[in-house]
Amino acid sequence: MGMKEILRTNEPTAIAFAKALLQGEDIEWFEMDVHMSVLEGSIGVLPRRLLVAERDYFMASATLRDNGITVTG
Repeated sequence: MGMKEILRTNEPTAIAFAKALLQGEDIEWFEMDVHMSVLEGSIGVLPRRLLVAERDYFMASATLRDNGITVTG
């Protein structure tokens, strides 16, 4: 099973909102680059990425778009 990027952002509130929305739909997610963004400090240069399973991508992207979040994948 592969993973597909659904969101890439420097905005921590957007990541938190997206994770809550996906969790509400029982869609599993994986957050990438968490430690890299911590290492660079709080200047927000390195974005975080949110990935979902390829099988969940359609539902996840619809959920995020319906709530005003732009999908990157």
